[in-house]
Amino acid sequence: MHITMIGSGYVGLVSGVCFADFGHDVICVDKDAGKIEALRRGEIPIFEPGLEQLVADNVRAGRLSFSIEVETSVARSDVVFIAVGTPSRRGDGHADLSYVYAAAREIAQHIKGFTVIVTKSTVPVGTGDEVERIIRETNPDADVAVVSNPEFLREGAAIEDFKRPDRIVIGLNDDRARGVMTEVYRPLYLNQAPLLFTARRTSELIKYAANAFLAMKITFINEMADLCEKVGANVQEVSRGIGLDGRIGSKFLHAGPGYGGSCFPKDTLALAKTAQDYDSPVRLIETTISINDNRKRAMGRKVIAAMGGDIRGKSIAVLGLTFKPNTDDMRDSPAISIIQALQDAGATVTGYDPEGMDNAHQLIDNIAYADDAYSAARGADALVIITEWNQFRALDFGRLKSVMKAPVLVDLRNIYRHDEVTKHGFAYTSIGRPMNGAEL
Repeated sequence: MHITMIGSGYVGLVSGVCFADFGHDVICVDKDAGKIEALRRGEIPIFEPGLEQLVADNVRAGRLSFSIEVETSVARSDVVFIAVGTPSRRGDGHADLSYVYAAAREIAQHIKGFTVIVTKSTVPVGTGDEVERIIRETNPDADVAVVSNPEFLREGAAIEDFKRPDRIVIGLNDDRARGVMTEVYRPLYLNQAPLLFTARRTSELIKYAANAFLAMKITFINEMADLCEKVGANVQEVSRGIGLDGRIGSKFLHAGPGYGGSCFPKDTLALAKTAQDYDSPVRLIETTISINDNRKRAMGRKVIAAMGGDIRGKSIAVLGLTFKPNTDDMRDSPAISIIQALQDAGATVTGYDPEGMDNAHQLIDNIAYADDAYSAARGADALVIITEWNQFRALDFGRLKSVMKAPVLVDLRNIYRHDEVTKHGFAYTSIGRPMNGAEL
């Protein structure tokens, strides 16, 4: 099939290259000419394991190309995906749909023959209706079916998620699109990945409901972690104890400094705003948003407490700046709020991240950057682990102690055991576990 992907950001690029790998003819289109030229040179604008090689393989095979020309791409396509950004709108928190609607208008002008238009971007309920209205208003003769097909990709594992999905959700109001979308996903359908066909509005809500539920699950275990610290329980054992219940499951029950990234913060906010507009408020999600926002700053206070309550003039090393490992995404990363809290209290901060420092430069002011964990720790009064990159899981504590001014480790991801750190002479603080490493 001939597929055009409007938008060559994270979702568009990953989806486009995976469709090409299925054997489809895919053109990824973007307004950013610099990005398109870089992609043509084989330079990938995001860090995603395996993506660079997959792009190179499919470009070489002639199935994947990049363009700034919407007209020629759309005119020859059976399916056009809209995969542009939907950031939170300044002022009110609603999803900004201006890029989606602009794409719909441009697509409408160049459609030839029956075409399926698919919103891959995460959009509020009713967006598909408006996209269809815009297309028909712009081009009354356009023969289209507008479909919702939300993505469920985890940054750092996006290719695996696309090729081995839990489910593929397809929302449509025009049954002509059913056969087309089945053909688009035929390789996955043959591998028995479930294709869930719903009405379009239902599909749009599924995406938001899924992300909101996962965000709520993270926030729940974070609150349990705080309680564990008060009563002398171990949140990791609590998590395992409830996660073994098949009705609950173990995923997203890892206590930490709060969720961030490109999806959960904006999607929970957009869902809450949509629900308010329909006079059906989602109080659990509203509370989840508030708790998570407060938690990031609270983690800064946790570091300050671990250092005796006064950090003015102190030097703090931070390991991990991205919101999660295996990505360079800094959007809404807990590190941003934590570092701001430390700076507000008078500390100087040095950071290190394997992939995120270029993006961090644009979001965090007045910090120094190191080349590795040990350089970051040199002369530090404390070391703080914010993101659980694998390379931070086997630190040489003898070496760290020799270069640090004071042996203090604050582990906001619980990647170490109390005894394996304290035996090297470190003061150790973690999340939701007894201070002495044992239960009361």
